[in-house]
Amino acid sequence: MIKIYEYSALTNQEIFDRADPTGDVSGVVSEIIEDVRKNGDAALYKYCEKFDKAKLSSLEVTSEEIEEAFNTVEPEFLRILEKAAENIREFHAAQKRNSFVVNTNKTGVVIGQKVIPIEKAGLYVPGGTAAYPSTVLMDSIPAKIAGCKEICICTPPSSDGKVNPVILAAAKIAGVDRIFKVGGAQAIAALAYGTETVSKVDKIVGPGNAFVAEAKRQVYGKVSIDMIAGPSEILVIADKNSDPVFVAADLLSQAEHDKNASAVLVTESMELALAVQKEFERQIPLLQREEIARISIDNNGKIIVAPDIETGIKIANEIAPEHLELCLDDPFMYLDSIKNAGSIFMGRYCPEALGDYFAGPNHTLPTSGTARFSSPLSVDDFVKKTQFTYYTKEALSEVYKDIAYFAEKEGLEAHAKSATVRFEEIK
Repeated sequence: MIKIYEYSALTNQEIFDRADPTGDVSGVVSEIIEDVRKNGDAALYKYCEKFDKAKLSSLEVTSEEIEEAFNTVEPEFLRILEKAAENIREFHAAQKRNSFVVNTNKTGVVIGQKVIPIEKAGLYVPGGTAAYPSTVLMDSIPAKIAGCKEICICTPPSSDGKVNPVILAAAKIAGVDRIFKVGGAQAIAALAYGTETVSKVDKIVGPGNAFVAEAKRQVYGKVSIDMIAGPSEILVIADKNSDPVFVAADLLSQAEHDKNASAVLVTESMELALAVQKEFERQIPLLQREEIARISIDNNGKIIVAPDIETGIKIANEIAPEHLELCLDDPFMYLDSIKNAGSIFMGRYCPEALGDYFAGPNHTLPTSGTARFSSPLSVDDFVKKTQFTYYTKEALSEVYKDIAYFAEKEGLEAHAKSATVRFEEIK
């Protein structure tokens, strides 16, 4: 049963505190990466048979497989995928940046910045206990809007060697270019180094288990990555007028992700706290993923009774949750006060699941407090910026002595000389 705490009984650091059940996987991951780097496709086939129990004849999903999968998905779900994709495109299109030139009002000077899409993006889509077509849409559509020339997906196959049809359907709707039947740390290695079949990419994005996260950590520098994502987490701030049925359901929407997920309620009402605690016991047995949700709630879940909602806002800013729900009469009154959160869900009829699937804002979010300094996945993740500077001789003549003086203060004589040499008399 989820525990109820008075606010003073916990430090903010303890609110989302949870043990890492996987331990240190860095050694195993390092071996897998090195194997894939050296042996390419052969290593991928080996690990697919070992971990996914699938003996593949090829690693890449064919166009025929995609069409076959697309035709097996229910038309109603295809309609919903299309609508979700439309919402995601609309939101992310507003993020697109333009190149710019700064008008300095100085004769002979041009400075500016080019915004350039990365060439190839690699998306990891988890398999395992659930299929996530939503991740396909959320991770590939921003890359498409950014202008990436090639978008690749790696996702583990089932034991029959096939990829879940809804993953393939979502990939087709999103405009993904290539799909590979590779999962785990070996997929990250393949995307980072390339193999005979798998494209070497410039950036890898997408969530995964501890092995995937560690692999992304180890290949960072060889390629770019979006973030090191930890287990899912949600903080709900709810006032006394909130419906405990709604609140419990919203918390369970994250608890069912995995046993290490963390769901926390902060409220000023002990009455609501007790009602939500009771509601968990009614709702959890009704879930298909009952065992996962039960372990998550019992081990990592918390209900915190705070003196007021303002204290709840303070908690949110201290711990920077991945998902933050404001189940309040006037959530907009508090919006400007929220400084650290991955994504904010406003009001009593805005469950976090709305953001996971449909509304449009991205669901690939910073976890484990990293929302203090990082952002949701966006179009910005798939572009790079290059600066440019142009000075005429006349423009440089006005500042070269300042440049040389600055360089000499740093003890860099050649820097200074590169400016002054242009104005020395030829001997």
